[in-house]
Amino acid sequence: MVGWDKFNRIAYRMIELAYINVLWILFTLVGLIAFGIFPATAAMFAIIRKLINDEKDFKIFPAFWTLFRTDFLKVNGLGLIFLLIGYFLYFDFYFLQLNNGELQFLFPLLSFILISSVVTLLVFFPVYANFNLKFFQYIKQSFLIAITSPIEVIAIGASAVVIYFIATISPGITPFFTGSIFAYLATLISFRAFARIERRKKIQS
Repeated sequence: MVGWDKFNRIAYRMIELAYINVLWILFTLVGLIAFGIFPATAAMFAIIRKLINDEKDFKIFPAFWTLFRTDFLKVNGLGLIFLLIGYFLYFDFYFLQLNNGELQFLFPLLSFILISSVVTLLVFFPVYANFNLKFFQYIKQSFLIAITSPIEVIAIGASAVVIYFIATISPGITPFFTGSIFAYLATLISFRAFARIERRKKIQS
């Protein structure tokens, strides 16, 4: 009976993750992709956090809709920052290629900005779902947590790569599990980094 109960819990959790993934895709499309991807992803991470913390007093769809709607402008504003950095880096690297190596001294600086942006983005959504911060502090704290938690950042990045390759091999899982499974793993991994930071704060205090 214990084994059967465990199987039922796992099966039910997989159904929840599939449902959340469908909502993530749906709300991304509702926001015309460009304006939907960041608030939909933030809502997905927030719902995943509730599931991991075993919160019972919510229903997935109403909670997802509320989070998507209330955080729409703020999350898109933060997403715009990442988008602008991405455009800046794209055109700068392209410009370097056109100049036949004349400005290669800028390459290390641009590479540092690129890596910093990627690792910050990897932990941004777990940070956004777990902390109530001021606007720019979300990016600042995401960066600080990322550079002080390299193992967790590598683990989150590796999770994304593995899920991507599985999705390319079995594209049928994409509508049901790609985003939600990544969010689930990234949140679990991020919890380790958050807990370690809290322990450090207690020791220092």
